[in-house]
Amino acid sequence: MNALKAREGSIEDALNAAEQAREDMEKLSADNEKLLEEARSERDKIIKDASSMATIIREEAKDDASKIADKMVEDAKHTINLEKQAAINEIRNQVAELSLQISEKILRKNLSNDRNQKALIEEYMKDIN
Repeated sequence: MNALKAREGSIEDALNAAEQAREDMEKLSADNEKLLEEARSERDKIIKDASSMATIIREEAKDDASKIADKMVEDAKHTINLEKQAAINEIRNQVAELSLQISEKILRKNLSNDRNQKALIEEYMKDIN
């Protein structure tokens, strides 16, 4: 009888141990599921943050590129303006040179004989008086 009671106690202890093991497994399974959910949540947060950061970096790069392009356009406009002014000044110098050459030729032609020289002198004298 003692042996039977001992055997019964042993079986009951084994059943209790098995029940405890099952409860521990359920708890571990629940803990694992909770950890997995936290890991997924953390992963989603990291992906979201990375995506936001990538968007910010893209926008900053666009802004920087736009600023660089605007500066290049302004520099080009400035250079064009300088070259335009230089060309205008060159044309003015050429016109002045041509005007002097034409005036010189006209004066030489008009003053080539004595009669024209005397007429010019008389005209200047009238203007002075």
